[in-house]
Amino acid sequence: MMVSRLARMRSTVLAALLLSPFGLALPAAASDGAPPCRSQSDLTRFADRLTRTAQKIARRQPLTIVALGSSSTAGAGASGPAASYPSRMEARLHETLPEQPLRVLNRGVNGEDVREMLARFEASVLAEQPDLVIWQTGTNALLRGHSLDDVRTLVTDGIARLRRLGIDVVLIDPQYAPAVLAKPHAAEMVALLATMAREGHADLFPRFAVMKRWHETESIPIDTFIDPDGLHMNDWGYACFGRLMADAVTEAATRPATVAAAPAVRPASRPAP
Repeated sequence: MMVSRLARMRSTVLAALLLSPFGLALPAAASDGAPPCRSQSDLTRFADRLTRTAQKIARRQPLTIVALGSSSTAGAGASGPAASYPSRMEARLHETLPEQPLRVLNRGVNGEDVREMLARFEASVLAEQPDLVIWQTGTNALLRGHSLDDVRTLVTDGIARLRRLGIDVVLIDPQYAPAVLAKPHAAEMVALLATMAREGHADLFPRFAVMKRWHETESIPIDTFIDPDGLHMNDWGYACFGRLMADAVTEAATRPATVAAAPAVRPASRPAP
């Protein structure tokens, strides 16, 4: 019965995605079973302006964005590559920045941890000469019980390497999902990535807090945005995530240079079991 209900829900959500010009469920589609993707700018507005990205947009020069990460960047749980968050983000950016030549390259690899991502930095990231790198990490380290100190060292080194090249950096923290919530150090990993972003002069997209709000504040059932595996996002989750990320990038890159963002709300409490 549960599998059948989930299958019907995913079919309804996918239909709504295809009907929307942004690949997202519009508010009018909520009655069909797909909730609206609401702005969460109080959480997602970046603390720092994306300087290099802003320069490319101001000059109408081609903009290259690399999405680095593991399975939730690759799109595990989605109905296909076009439903991954980098694809949905790119579609939304073409709407918010209609005159801007840009590309979003998906460099997610299923199952990778931060050490494996760093091992392919040169070939998968730097070879593309990116202006912005969006780096999703921490989930696999958390699931496998890796040392938080090791994560700190590796991610700090990776951010520093990118920033030395003048590349804008955005970190993405773990997803709010049953498999993550079951880990005792989930809150510590979320807090650690926020700290590393701040200390490394990078920005943070607080995915955990965004998804937590979907469930706890907007009362969206977990199975509306999480795949039946209890870990990966599904089409609706990736679509809303991609939209919010694109909107955050657009705001940070088109923000007047003298305007600072309001301090973002950082999740600090331990996630509920």
